Amino acid sequence: QVQLVESGGGLVQAGDSLRLSCAASGRTFSTYAMGWFRQAPGKEREFVASHSWSGSTTRYADSAKGRFTISRDNAKNTLYLFMNSLMPEDTAVYYCAAARRSYGILTPVGTNDYGSWGRGTQVTVSS
Repeated sequence: QVQLVESGGGLVQAGDSLRLSCAASGRTFSTYAMGWFRQAPGKEREFVASHSWSGSTTRYADSAKGRFTISRDNAKNTLYLFMNSLMPEDTAVYYCAAARRSYGILTPVGTNDYGSWGRGTQVTVSS
């Protein structure tokens, strides 16, 4: 198991930027695909972005393309999500997740592909 702790959320205005961080411990961070998900009130948890273990393959939800960037620093055991041009519909709790296995160069998008989750960080975007 890997322990994940998210940080960097907050209250911002539409058009602002935020950087979320996810600190990992307890398992070799660099050998597993990682992802970000979010859950808005009354809605199901949804995929935002994922980063492969091998190489630098990334994948984004349509809602995140062109605005969000996922990256990882394996030396620091940290996953990041850079969010630009935030909109009120981005308001949600954002969760960091570690995949159940490496997936090689693939970038899993399903919640069932991930076995470890952080507690989340709240992002609120006002209009």
